[in-house]
This record gives sequence, structure tokens and C-alpha cells, in this order.
Amino acid sequence: MITLYHCADARSFRALWALHEIGLDYDLKLLAFPPRFQDRGYLDINPLGTVPFLIDGAATMSESAAIVEYLIARHAPDLLGVAVADADFAAYLNWLHFGEATLTFPQTLVLRYTRLEPTRGLEVVAQDYARWFLVRLRHVERALTDGRAYLLGDRFTGADISVGYALLLASQLKLDDGFEPLTRAYWQRLTDRPAYRAARAAQKGTPGPTAF
Repeated sequence: MITLYHCADARSFRALWALHEIGLDYDLKLLAFPPRFQDRGYLDINPLGTVPFLIDGAATMSESAAIVEYLIARHAPDLLGVAVADADFAAYLNWLHFGEATLTFPQTLVLRYTRLEPTRGLEVVAQDYARWFLVRLRHVERALTDGRAYLLGDRFTGADISVGYALLLASQLKLDDGFEPLTRAYWQRLTDRPAYRAARAAQKGTPGPTAF
């Protein structure tokens, strides 16, 4: 049984969404955000104190995009993955990591300086990184200009889960007003997926405050 430590709408949502898309059984451990302060005992499980933390037998993982890649490679390569020999393989990996490294990272600073530490006088940093995020989000808009339903055409992949989480975080931070038309329609398609909705429902028992 796969075990996933998760805070509502945190990066760990990528892993939860992937589990539902694949249809895997899992044990969900719901934590209050941020877990390293809300549950000190969690540090004995994951010394980083972050989520996600996934346990699958002897394997343990803490990086959200890597977990999506791992789950797909092990359990659903033909359903959500792209084969190495496929012409889209490089684009698949690039989007998978673009969702975290390029689109999620700047938003964590917006979250920190507008929600978690709003009294430190660093609101200008949050504004700068919000603009940084929206400028780089244009890359998604460009990718959808040829009528694609998803980032790699008509097939939904783990790349869409990775980028989709960044869009979820943006909507929580009220940055979705900056979504361009194709990105907004793409986001709607993602939220209409049954597995996305099931994952959102699965986290409703999270104790304490969420990760916005």
C-alpha cells in the first residue's frame, strides 16, 4: 500500500491527483499546514518536514514532480506517460518539471509574503514574483495555440498534472485573473476531470488550516 503524507492544496496534491488518475489504492495521511510546525512528530518520518512524502515499500520520495514521474513510470506508463522513443518525450519531461521549477516556485514567495508572513514589509517581493509567474505562464498559452486540449495535444499526461497544480495554486492566490483565454479554458478542462475532483474531495478531512 502506498502511503502519502499530504496537506490540502499543497504540492502534495500532484501526487494525490496522480494516484486518482492511475486508480491506485493508497493510505492518505492528512496534515495541517505547515506540517513541520503543526506536527513535530512528522519530522521523525520526514526530516525535511515538507509535503509530499510518499512511501512505497522501501522507496521514499519528497519531490512532487518526481513522485508523479515515479508513479507513472511504475504503474501507468501507457496511460499517463510518454515513451522514451516518442517524439514528445523531451517535451513531456520539460513540462513535468516546468510546472514545479518555473511556475510553482515564484508562487511560494507570493504565498509566503502575502499569507504566511504578511507583516514583514516584503509585499513588493510578492508583487514582483506574481508578475514573474504570469510572464512565464505565457509559455502555456503559446503551447495551446494550435488547438491542443492538453500540453502534448489530445493526450492527458503527467505533465498536465504538474502544470495543473501550478494553476490550482494560482487560483488560490487570486492570480487566475491573469490567465489568458486558452490557459483559462485549459484550466477548466483540468478541473472537470473526475480524478481531479476525486482528489479534491479526498483531502476534505485535512485538519487545521490548508496551504491555500
